[in-house]
Amino acid sequence: MAVHEQLNEPAKLTALFDGKARYRVAHGGRGGAKSWGFARRLLLRAIMQSTRVLCTREFQTSIEDSVYRLLVDQIDAMGLGPYFKVQKREITCLFNDSRFVFEGLARNVRNIKSMEGIDIAWIEEAEKVSDASWELLIPTIRKPGSELWVSFNPADEADPTYKRFVLGTPPDMRRVEINYWDNPWFPDELRKEMEYLRSVDTDAYLHVWCGQPRQRSDAQVLNGKWRIDSFTDKDMAGADGPYYGMDWGFSVDPSAGVRCWIKDNTLFIDYEVGGQGIELDELNTVIRRLPGADSRVIRADNSRPETISHVAKPDRKGNPGLRIIAADKWPGSVEDGIAWLRGLKAIVIHERCKNVIQEARLWSYKVDKLTSDVLPVLVDAHNHWWDAVRYALQPLIRKREPMKAVPNYHMAR
Repeated sequence: MAVHEQLNEPAKLTALFDGKARYRVAHGGRGGAKSWGFARRLLLRAIMQSTRVLCTREFQTSIEDSVYRLLVDQIDAMGLGPYFKVQKREITCLFNDSRFVFEGLARNVRNIKSMEGIDIAWIEEAEKVSDASWELLIPTIRKPGSELWVSFNPADEADPTYKRFVLGTPPDMRRVEINYWDNPWFPDELRKEMEYLRSVDTDAYLHVWCGQPRQRSDAQVLNGKWRIDSFTDKDMAGADGPYYGMDWGFSVDPSAGVRCWIKDNTLFIDYEVGGQGIELDELNTVIRRLPGADSRVIRADNSRPETISHVAKPDRKGNPGLRIIAADKWPGSVEDGIAWLRGLKAIVIHERCKNVIQEARLWSYKVDKLTSDVLPVLVDAHNHWWDAVRYALQPLIRKREPMKAVPNYHMAR
């Protein structure tokens, strides 16, 4: 039996581990089994020989933000429970000195610099890693024969990781691009999501599922305005808020909710909820997953007054009704909201808000197919969580004079 069949990994991933290398880099779209395959490889390596593994990423405020859960799940799936001791902050092998430790890069400089004897550093979601973090990490992993395993879904060609490992060629590197079609175990649930996105938005499909960097950054609504970070409630001391917003799903569209703050003319988005297929009777429970939502005013899409009325009443589980009201809309309210967002000093999105981040990357203006000109027309997609943001902040946006005569794209700039 071939190695990739024994490990249940795509053959492309097996090729990545042929021979010696300092860097082993796997990049591509969603569903290629990159992280899943890396986890399995590392667990087997840890059993076969003493290995110290640093599992890291740009931001990690808690163990839940790491690949810890993925490793634990793979230990169970592979029947390796008798070989490992799973502790709250590390995983160790019971038969040798193998150990998995978990640290973030951006805010753990001392911890990273003090690490010695690392055999393998696994950098997951590496598209978010900054140049400064790479310059810190690479010389830290200095044990003879040590390796850096890098897995990521490309975001932008200008990102440090893409430039370093795809556009650039560091010495002693093996790299593969791996996508869903390379994965014989690609699940039907993901296939349905892929096929839907392919049918409605080719550019988004190429980015999310085919691993292509985002194109036409000048067409992105929030281009240059937002960034990802990790922050806590303590960091919001002195901030205005929190503010809550909800956008209701229609048919295949998701219901989407957010919690956000304003501090020093900067928008901070720290929690999101939502998804497709949420039943009306489930909305009360879902919204309550936003911390503090049970005691604050929530502004929601006013096109569904019956939904607002339902959520404002006690539900069948005994939860009291929420303080939810309809957000105002007016001619040009979307354009005014974009202008207000772009008028901020910055927009900071917590790394756990995966849907807000993905929409920030994909929310865009239409591009003329013949001339490639960016048009003053918004693409009606990838905006559900950002609609929720606009609703949450509607009173602040409404204070501005509407700018109805200015085309969307130029106004947003």
